[in-house]
Amino acid sequence: MTVFNFVNKKVNENPLDNNKVNEKKESQTNDSNENKKFDKNTSTTEDSVDNENWGYDMYPERRGTYKPTFLKKLFGEGREEVDRLKCEGKVYKCLKTSPLIKLMTAALKSSGCEIDIRRHISCEVCDSSVTGGYDAELNQIVICQNTARSKSKIQSVLAHEMIHMFDYCRNKVDFGNIDHLACTEVRAANLLHCSFMSAMIQGSASPFHIKQAHQDCVKSLAKASLMAVKNITEEEAKMAIEKIFPMCYNDLEPIGRRIRRNSLDINRAYMEAPLYGYLHDDNK
Repeated sequence: MTVFNFVNKKVNENPLDNNKVNEKKESQTNDSNENKKFDKNTSTTEDSVDNENWGYDMYPERRGTYKPTFLKKLFGEGREEVDRLKCEGKVYKCLKTSPLIKLMTAALKSSGCEIDIRRHISCEVCDSSVTGGYDAELNQIVICQNTARSKSKIQSVLAHEMIHMFDYCRNKVDFGNIDHLACTEVRAANLLHCSFMSAMIQGSASPFHIKQAHQDCVKSLAKASLMAVKNITEEEAKMAIEKIFPMCYNDLEPIGRRIRRNSLDINRAYMEAPLYGYLHDDNK
């Protein structure tokens, strides 16, 4: 699950949605590579067009390059519209029934970035190595319909990418800045993915030194995400994470707690949300 800044030419931009999109486009240079550059504040490790586009090939529909071959059709591809409808149905159910997703939706709305399911969430075919992503250029979450098939997986992807969307909306994150990107990846891993049971299943925790194991799990997941979306070395990713870790690890907004697997944490966070100004439908 990664953050990227690739322009989706298939989506019509909403002129009322995030003036940041237009501001970024106005600031782009008019050179021959204009259609390949999407963030004027790229890090020093991204000096070429190829580096700026690192990771975008994982989202072929964003690039308009996806064409299922005959061989792929034999293995179940070529049914994109059917899969898309199934994916969109599960996304809708998550938005309506999942306490975690309803909390994130309320937090985004309270921050001035209300979710429009037709505009801000897109089910698409992706590379098999990813389950979703956040397109910062269009302020849009991508759900990979070919890899995130179950409702629970879609809920996990939505929650993760909504953390990035929340940071972009409320904290003015610049995804071209490696420190900003490292921070939002740390926050998403910390809040959602590194409970003790999850870490045990992934093999990144033990019954000893649980606190340190949790931090190591967060760093490991954030590092993997950084290296997926930025053309940087493992050492560069580690340095960026260590630089911002104490501050970003302790930032629990908007959920307010680290979600533990098979616990009541999600329901508790949902019930506490109005105390922090995040009013969901049940409070109206």
